Amino acid sequence: MLENTNPTGTVAWQKLRAHFNEMQYVKMQDLFAADTQRAEKLHLLWSDFLLDYSKNRIEKKTLDLFAELAEEIGLKAAIEHYFSGDKINRTEDRSVLHTALRSKETEILVDGKNIIPEIEAVKIHIRSFSEAVISGAKKGYTGKDFTDIVNIGIGGSDLGPNMVVEALQFYSNHLNAHFISNIDGDHVTEKLKHLNPETTLFIIVSKTFTTQETLTNAETIKKWFLKTAPQEAVADHFVAVSTNLEKVAEFGISEDNVFPMWDWVGGRFSLWSAVGLSISLAIGNANFESLLKGANEMDTHFRTAAFDRNMPAILAFISIWYNNFFEAETEAIIPYSDYLKKLVPYLQQAFMESNGKQVSRDGYPVNYQTGTIVWGEPGSNSQHAFFQLIHQGTKLIPADFIGFKESLHGNTEHHDKLMSNFFAQTEALLKGKTEAEVIRDTNENNDLVPFKLFDGNRPTNTLLITKLTPETLGSLIAMYEHKIFVQGIIWNIFSYDQFGVEYGKSLANTILKEINNHEVGLHDSSTEFLLRNYLK
Repeated sequence: MLENTNPTGTVAWQKLRAHFNEMQYVKMQDLFAADTQRAEKLHLLWSDFLLDYSKNRIEKKTLDLFAELAEEIGLKAAIEHYFSGDKINRTEDRSVLHTALRSKETEILVDGKNIIPEIEAVKIHIRSFSEAVISGAKKGYTGKDFTDIVNIGIGGSDLGPNMVVEALQFYSNHLNAHFISNIDGDHVTEKLKHLNPETTLFIIVSKTFTTQETLTNAETIKKWFLKTAPQEAVADHFVAVSTNLEKVAEFGISEDNVFPMWDWVGGRFSLWSAVGLSISLAIGNANFESLLKGANEMDTHFRTAAFDRNMPAILAFISIWYNNFFEAETEAIIPYSDYLKKLVPYLQQAFMESNGKQVSRDGYPVNYQTGTIVWGEPGSNSQHAFFQLIHQGTKLIPADFIGFKESLHGNTEHHDKLMSNFFAQTEALLKGKTEAEVIRDTNENNDLVPFKLFDGNRPTNTLLITKLTPETLGSLIAMYEHKIFVQGIIWNIFSYDQFGVEYGKSLANTILKEINNHEVGLHDSSTEFLLRNYLK
């Protein structure tokens, strides 16, 4: 279904290797000096997005060669498999169809069945449920309106909706949204301190309804709830996003309050599904639908645009250029919006769980680097934290800068200062500071000059978006989803399983039994030593 091609063995890769040998010591400062129209040539304008990728150690030829690579490995055909419901997640025998959740198509087949009608049915359920809670038509067991909603999940069942609700709080209604994920008992206890059981709605998100962290937290919350509420009130205050109807019924949740999930949606890409119920409740269903609309618009762009005008593809090509040729091991994402403070943790899972693989699609170890370590923090806070390393450190750290032309609350004084930093940082990373400039600007003695030099030539992408709205956020998230896809296709890996996550869980279950029985089993000597000390 997906072509099985070692990228390093392709003709295009060899061309890229030769091109890298020409480019590795080229200074971006020289490229800009040689071509005053460089930014005009190396940018992409799409909808409300302006992507300036001119501040990279690339030429047009670089992206042309990546387009050749994409052709050689069958990227265009892979994209069609991705959107059409073919089982590209071969290791789990599943389709990868989070794009279907926001699709405008009337038919997408999985195992010969059209899944669009059931997607639409769930959307209608989300809409009617959200509107009933928000309007007060649906009430708690004592007849009071709901004031708080709590999402109980972990991983993709937490990170996605949590990030979106935080990012779009400007559009929030009167409902207070909370997220409980960590199995740490202190975490759930602190959350419950501020909640009233009479006016709180709980959403348990677990496909199998067996996830240890989620079910442990759900049971703890249920016990807390039943201290003041009758058993039958569980049906009014608890909702499940799950496929395990039997376990859900045992918990006491009404069948009317169950929202299905599908195995063709991976957890880290599931916020577009009923996993996003907390989003619909917190910001209203119309805004949730706008989020889906924005994602769908990016889907269409990615699926139809030529690779030299394709935003996710260009970002993926540039990332691979640094990862596999310049041997940069990390990339930073710096959103200049405090609303996006949870974007990077969300993207860490999306990128690192997807492409953190060491085996190619033919089952053999790869002989090249895959995956990148994704990290970051909002600007301008991050400037006072780790920018020293990016500016003057010994590591090459490509970075995406994300900024908005308009602030939401209209405080132009603050926003202009924020954005002046946004533009200044990428300029400084590009230009650096020469010895002559240091001496001219500071009149320092010669002993301090070396410490104030900046090499510059540090690569960045600049993404300037008109305004943070549900629609533009949807497009932004989808853009990164498709970047991940392109990377996985080029690296010849399966991006949509996560067996590395499952292994640690199985070991934890074994160790938990030993802790409960107060008996240490056979482990490595370090683990046995630590367990004995824990059980003292």
